[in-house]
Amino acid sequence: MLEPNQNPLRLLHIDSSARPGQSGRDPRGSHTRRLSARFVERWAARRPSDIVTYRDVGQFPPTPVDAAWVEAAFTRPEKRDAIQRARLGESDHLVAELVAADVVVVGAPMYNFGMPAPLKAWLDNIVRVGVTFGFDRARDGDPYWPMLPTGKTLVTLSARGDYGYDPGGRQAHNNFVESGLAAPLAYIGLHDRHAIAIEYDEFGDQRLAASIAAAEQAVDALVEQLVRQHTAPVLA
Repeated sequence: MLEPNQNPLRLLHIDSSARPGQSGRDPRGSHTRRLSARFVERWAARRPSDIVTYRDVGQFPPTPVDAAWVEAAFTRPEKRDAIQRARLGESDHLVAELVAADVVVVGAPMYNFGMPAPLKAWLDNIVRVGVTFGFDRARDGDPYWPMLPTGKTLVTLSARGDYGYDPGGRQAHNNFVESGLAAPLAYIGLHDRHAIAIEYDEFGDQRLAASIAAAEQAVDALVEQLVRQHTAPVLA
């Protein structure tokens, strides 16, 4: 007989909207917070023993990368002084959260065709030479290689004021949210990715309502798919 292996998985739940509430519940609430909360709630219902780490970069933005960060990051660990180690402390913590996660769920609204600045700051803090990617100029072929543990899944939950940003759509060439996350995360080793989005927010009519309903159904279906994918059967 086969039964699911219920060893706890770790979810990293990131919200980045400037809006603190959730649409459908709070005035002017965020669609992406609504979708990410739904994903995590549905996941917890299916796998209640899993561990969720929540990070709200929209309300508590990471410190942007600056010259001191770059100098510290590109100094060999054994040669860093106390100031450099302290400057990388936040980055170290963010990287540790990502390394520990099996599923990374990111609420990423579209702002001016791209992701919010705090989410970009998070990305810049976790893409680190010698930590999440390797570099050797003397290496044959590609001098870069990913260093993240394998087996992770990225789920991007977005929202757009306009419509037609999915592949093949009228605005697909202007969508820098999903690709802006997927490219750097694939670069460090996270290749399994899924994306769902709400559109028509600026229209506020039945098309928006239909898009919300479709996105919520897609979230529910994706949870079921990923739970099956990440729950390996074992002999009882």
